[in-house]
Amino acid sequence: MAEQASGSGARLTQRGQVTRERILRAAADMMYVRGVASTTLDEIRAASQTSKSQLYRHFPAKEALVRGVVALQAAAVLEDQRQLLRSVGSLQGLDRWRDALIEDSALRNGAYGCRLGTLASELADQDEDARQKIVQHFNTWEGLLKAGLERMKSAGVLRGEADSEELATGLMAALQGGYLLAQTTRSVKPMKIALDMAIDHIKTFAVP
Repeated sequence: MAEQASGSGARLTQRGQVTRERILRAAADMMYVRGVASTTLDEIRAASQTSKSQLYRHFPAKEALVRGVVALQAAAVLEDQRQLLRSVGSLQGLDRWRDALIEDSALRNGAYGCRLGTLASELADQDEDARQKIVQHFNTWEGLLKAGLERMKSAGVLRGEADSEELATGLMAALQGGYLLAQTTRSVKPMKIALDMAIDHIKTFAVP
């Protein structure tokens, strides 16, 4: 089995990789609920049931752990979006994508927001490397939305003059703004309104 590198650059055994992933998942869950700044390394160590030496072997500083969390959360969010968006080729498919996101947020009454967006809001002005990585992940997410809109154009659902790139950016802005308002109000109603308005705009380009 191929070994992977730890935070210090050393190659990891399978056991070491399991420990690293356990630390990352504990950190991701805690930072999602509490925020990055309010989550300490000691709390992560206790939650992941690891020793101080194990924690620092894999993540010599909190910054390295935060960047690992960004990568982990982005991978999970983008995989979910690939599954949801790969079949979007119609207005009905776009509505189903919206419904899935709203229903997922409703399970928490809107609490905690988007797993990637909450990291962006906290880290964008604090960690330049993390900010650049998050930009790349958001660009990938927008690319998935754009691809769905392009499929709709190719299928004759949307008119040719519809700008898929701009519409995808508008959808992303509505989604992230909706997540923030849902997180603040503990209600998915603002999120639904924001997404509905963005999708209604896309529908103005629908072929009669």
